[in-house]
Amino acid sequence: MDDSVLPPKLLSALSKAADLVRGHQYIQLFSHYDTDGITAAAIAAKALYRAGKEFRVTIMQTLDDANMAVIAGTKAECILITDLGASFIKQLDSLPCDVIVLDHHTLGDLPERLCYANPHLYGIDGMSSGCGATMAFLFAITLDERNWDLAPVAMAGVAGDRQHLHGVSGLNTFLLNGAVKRKHVVTMPGSLIPVGNLSSELFMSADPYIRGVSGSPAGTEKFLAEADIPAGKDYRDLTDDERERLSSLIAVKLTTQGTSRAKMEEAARARYYLPAWNTDAETLASQLNACGRLGLAGIGVAAGMGDPRCLDRARELDAQSKKDTMEGVLAVDSDRLNQLDHIQWFDSSASGFTGMVAGVVMNYIGDPQKPTVGINTSDPIAKVSSRGTDAQLAAGIDLADALKRSCAAVGGLGGGHRIASGGSFPSPRREEFLAKLNGIVGEQLAAHQKN
Repeated sequence: MDDSVLPPKLLSALSKAADLVRGHQYIQLFSHYDTDGITAAAIAAKALYRAGKEFRVTIMQTLDDANMAVIAGTKAECILITDLGASFIKQLDSLPCDVIVLDHHTLGDLPERLCYANPHLYGIDGMSSGCGATMAFLFAITLDERNWDLAPVAMAGVAGDRQHLHGVSGLNTFLLNGAVKRKHVVTMPGSLIPVGNLSSELFMSADPYIRGVSGSPAGTEKFLAEADIPAGKDYRDLTDDERERLSSLIAVKLTTQGTSRAKMEEAARARYYLPAWNTDAETLASQLNACGRLGLAGIGVAAGMGDPRCLDRARELDAQSKKDTMEGVLAVDSDRLNQLDHIQWFDSSASGFTGMVAGVVMNYIGDPQKPTVGINTSDPIAKVSSRGTDAQLAAGIDLADALKRSCAAVGGLGGGHRIASGGSFPSPRREEFLAKLNGIVGEQLAAHQKN
């Protein structure tokens, strides 16, 4: 793909979407509750606001039969769906109103009538090269070129969906190059050292998670002393020698705890500074994600639209979320990671921070050969999140397929990306689910070995 040019069929779909929106005064917007969904909703909502449209935003944890009924029951003549919809195209296609779906998840049915834009339709991997926020952003600039200033929010969506870990590609490259050219985004060199006050940032560091340092005030103080760096010093104030010493010590710590070289290189990835927001894409992504995960997605959408009071609240929620996540990670690190033949899992019912903890556990604590699964059974319907690695994908593991099949086998729903997927099922059937998932992953590995 030429990163400077969008696929013609995508341009056609985006133009159709823009024309449909221009033809209606009121738009009902639905989106997902994670970072990608919130940023996508914020971008679309800001674009609608600037276009003089009336709109309402509804955020959903998942698109299932019950929420599909909510969408079907709306009285709006135009429905816009971001970061959701790929698995319900047939049902959405049957609605009597104009429907626009801007999604990036694995393709299912194809529409006959509705307007559908998805990277997979154009031979682009929606897992790595175009997220929901990217699609919403492309729609926004098609609607009005002045919406290029929403690129920072889209980059936060890319970061939230972890599509920047190995450098941007595909549609995300178009977004980043255009944003850098217009000075909306500045690329910063990567480092293992967290940005900000070193005492607080190392203490709360989950990526990388440094065993004995992260989550430990005493461990953080000892670690900085070992590097001969005064406690409380800021990353920006480090000398070249201090930066080299600290980075080397972090690398030694991570190597000792079994972190792969590939993961360390990933942790030292480039960052994207957002001048107008005075922060970087990953930090903004974390703040908006906290809103969604804590049931305050509306604050996240408003923060993504630039509301200063909601941004302040998002920062507060993020600080609490990071504290809770760290507690969840420390709990799993205290021998609470259960091993099956082909998967590893932990119970997140106490913390509720399933997906974020699963990601940290997968990369810095667990067996790198097995996908990590977190399950929250605190409600009658269990929530499950799974995380894998590129090496696991190369070995034949497909978590989107595995979660879809294993959840369905116990009366639930699942799906997502090959490397990160989730779902739900009746909580009493947890052991059945685990056995089914373990078997499916084993089958995937065996099938790959035969090929």
